[in-house]
Amino acid sequence: MPSPWKGSSGSSNALFAWPPATILVVDDEEGIRLLFRQTLEEAGYQVLVACDGGEALAVAHHCRIDLVVTDLVMPGKEGIETIQALRLEQPEIKIVAVSGAFGGTFLQIAKRLGADATLKKPVSSSDLTATVRAVLLTPPVAAE
Repeated sequence: MPSPWKGSSGSSNALFAWPPATILVVDDEEGIRLLFRQTLEEAGYQVLVACDGGEALAVAHHCRIDLVVTDLVMPGKEGIETIQALRLEQPEIKIVAVSGAFGGTFLQIAKRLGADATLKKPVSSSDLTATVRAVLLTPPVAAE
């Protein structure tokens, strides 16, 4: 059995939590999904992936998700719609929005609609890991 102080990859960076936080990565680009998955698994998190917002919502309905990292511009159900649906259906899930489109305008919209943090593409592994860690450590906002 793996140590409770380390993630499945042996890293001790995932907030020393057991079980480690589960992150859902949503992006229509397979290369980005794989890169983000590898980066976050190496940081000790459990990672699931989805290729669009519709698939992400299905995964979130069937699995315990602590945080979603979602691209904003995707075919099908895009990131803004996904953020809105998650906020309505599962407001406790933390959300990091990622985009390189439209000069950051979509990231501003995502933040206003409920993303806990935003990252502009291209995203470095260290920025992704640091942002995920910071968002997971942020206490939930009390319902008004």
